[in-house]
Amino acid sequence: MNMNLDLKNKNAIVCGGTAGIGRASAMQLAAMGASITIVARNEEKLKATIALLPKQGNQTHAYLLADFTNPAQLKEQVTAAASKKNYHILLNNTGGPKDGPIFSADTSEFINAFSMHLECNQILVQALVSGMKEDAYGRIINVISTSVKQPIDGLGVSNTVRGAVASWSKTLANELGQYGITVNNVLPGFTVTDRLASIISNAAKHFDGSEEKAIEFMKSSVPAKRFAQPEEVANAIAFLATDAAGYINGINLPVDGGKTASL
Repeated sequence: MNMNLDLKNKNAIVCGGTAGIGRASAMQLAAMGASITIVARNEEKLKATIALLPKQGNQTHAYLLADFTNPAQLKEQVTAAASKKNYHILLNNTGGPKDGPIFSADTSEFINAFSMHLECNQILVQALVSGMKEDAYGRIINVISTSVKQPIDGLGVSNTVRGAVASWSKTLANELGQYGITVNNVLPGFTVTDRLASIISNAAKHFDGSEEKAIEFMKSSVPAKRFAQPEEVANAIAFLATDAAGYINGINLPVDGGKTASL
């Protein structure tokens, strides 16, 4: 039996879909036949991305203007969207908290990050799962971090909140698996995004301000000896969204060129 990688007649919500991994994922899911609804806070970027999405047959693409710092607004938007059609794929993808050591982080940083990541994920899932159950097909995919396996120095708040999302996801996978709904996490390594640019800039402080030396050092820590392109992470996300991945549930999948030291 051939793998079914066709996403025709599937509806996907892609958060943070106007840049980086989110945008690459929206493009790939659309190319495989899914109708895409992008969630982001910049309407100009939303419109520009929608215009670029592949489209054929009965595919329709749309967007929701919502800011993850405002969970009430997100809930209103996604609830309205879910009342019009069932969604089968949810990509939870939100920019990471600012870097810095955990000891010096203000408590408000934890609260804000928890809200943007865990609270908003919960809002999205609660709005969409009834439609997934109705169609006996659901793919909830969370873009988090390799820090859930191996905490990353200098990313204290992120390490903490990403770990919470990973535990939330595993628990949710146990609860929803019986309905044909899978819940998985994708853990990107060094990927060419705006987030990586910030990490490189911070790392350069240890190399007399040289970003070139920081990049060389960072690449040397990866067995593949290079950074990932967003499309490479998107490929893993797209596979997990398909029927072929129906028995993959509750996992943390590193897409990191082999960098993570743990099994």
